[in-house]
Amino acid sequence: MTDNHLGEFLRARRAGLLPQDVGMASYGVRRVTGLRREEVAVLAGVNADYYTRLEQGRERHPSAQVLDALGRALRLDPDAHAHLHQLAGAAPSNQFTHTTNHVSPALRQLMDGYPGAPAFVINRTLDVLASNALAEALHSPFERADNLARMTFLDAAGRQFYTRWSHTAQATVSHLRQAAGLDPDNPRLRELVRALTEHSADFNRLWNTHAVHGKTQDAKHFLHPDVGPLALTYQAFDVRDAPGQQLVIYQAEPGSPSAQALNLLGSIHATSNQVAL
Repeated sequence: MTDNHLGEFLRARRAGLLPQDVGMASYGVRRVTGLRREEVAVLAGVNADYYTRLEQGRERHPSAQVLDALGRALRLDPDAHAHLHQLAGAAPSNQFTHTTNHVSPALRQLMDGYPGAPAFVINRTLDVLASNALAEALHSPFERADNLARMTFLDAAGRQFYTRWSHTAQATVSHLRQAAGLDPDNPRLRELVRALTEHSADFNRLWNTHAVHGKTQDAKHFLHPDVGPLALTYQAFDVRDAPGQQLVIYQAEPGSPSAQALNLLGSIHATSNQVAL
């Protein structure tokens, strides 16, 4: 990771667009993929030299109006648009201070109140801070259920467990990119990205796309060695009294094979714990 986060993001998103994507005619020989800097400047209505300075890190504090124009020119979705503002220091940051990895007893009690649904708490770097019993059973194929990114890219169980591995990998990296926009100097984030980049070519490739997306809701498809396929949905909720924490809850369609498999998984996990005692 360099300190020119804004420039890296702009270059990556420019490289991901073709002239036809933005209604422009292509002309001349293109030495690189994507739009030219001059084309982005025209689309955003800014001076080409000024845009070049933004990418090169020689100008780091564009106005909110310029950022909005660049967001429209680069066809950014809401998550990526907010990320652009945060990289430029134009978004409020007071809501992201005073983060903690301590999970309150009340939140742990709430998770345990969902015995039929896997529930766990993560931070911005996808460290798993706490889990209820069914979430522990769900993640039991992994050597350590400690960090969702490490589990996806570095644990041997990841590619079998996540049956749509490519989709999961993209979503995981996009979440970490959003975290980098909120707190680019976070030492835990830097440590995690360094380890993933060194040991996973797939992570390195996806990281360099600069795609951004937060966790809200989605479908999940797993293959658990004890109960077979699981098709679940999830909801992610921000923990208001612990900024940076999210409560993630999985659920299956009532009466579905996945719901029956979750019930079986809970029974197997409870039985194994009793035997261990």
